[in-house]
Amino acid sequence: MPATPASFHTIALVVRPNTAGIEESVGSLLDFLQATGRRVVFEQATAEHLGLPGIAVMSVQEIGEQADAAIVMGGDGTMLGLARQLAPYDVPQIGINQGRLGFMTDIPLEDMLPVLGQILSGSYEAERRTLLEGRVMRDGVAIHVGMAVNDVVVSRGAGAGMAELSVDVDEHFMYNQRSDGLIVATPTGSTAYALSAGGPLLHPTLGGIVMVPIAPHALSNRPIVLPDSSQIVIEIKRGRDITVNFDMQTFASLMPQDRIHIQRSPHAITFLHPEHWSYYNTLREKLHWNEYPSTDGKV
Repeated sequence: MPATPASFHTIALVVRPNTAGIEESVGSLLDFLQATGRRVVFEQATAEHLGLPGIAVMSVQEIGEQADAAIVMGGDGTMLGLARQLAPYDVPQIGINQGRLGFMTDIPLEDMLPVLGQILSGSYEAERRTLLEGRVMRDGVAIHVGMAVNDVVVSRGAGAGMAELSVDVDEHFMYNQRSDGLIVATPTGSTAYALSAGGPLLHPTLGGIVMVPIAPHALSNRPIVLPDSSQIVIEIKRGRDITVNFDMQTFASLMPQDRIHIQRSPHAITFLHPEHWSYYNTLREKLHWNEYPSTDGKV
């Protein structure tokens, strides 16, 4: 279970690599956390980037075993990368936005100290998110295993023809598909690539997995939401330069008859948000639902 406020003693700090000008913000955050009596540790790549002395350095595994929470300063990509690695340890994550969109890193940099003070004192919203895990099988042998917070994507190579895929769900044949690829996404990933490909938004608390074809040849191939207990198998029937990626971490050189087995991971991740945080507020802000057409005749 996630740490309680009283046990937020060891805090890991993870900063997006090569973030220019971040040192001042990190220094302010360090001073703030240490003034409250908390122990702060750096993830290894963060320590190498910042070069600040006097702060303990830990691997992600050590952070998982010893930290009570991880603060991520970066964008959603940084948060995703850490979430995949920390998922087996159930360390809650707090995101400070240094990126662009910020669906998960939702605390603005200028508000980080007062908001973190509230969260670490126990005033927060805890949110659990599911993950997917996948295995690439070739001749009955697993040749690659991956985990995804957002999505598992099978896609054709640039300049190659359409990919021909066969999809089974829970050992039932679903369809053959000719397309540019297929997205299998969590509710978290429903606001990412799946959304741009025409998929639906899934609330994070829903127990669902969304499958979205990418530019299908047949217009009858539509997105579908499956129970998150589903066992999905995608077989490569034909195509060149087909790849599978897990949150954009790519495994290439798939061959005909390779099969990708996808299911919900037994692990979950916890994000800590400011008190009164709302998923709908996030959607409204990030997807610009609060903007109305101009009424003065100007474009």
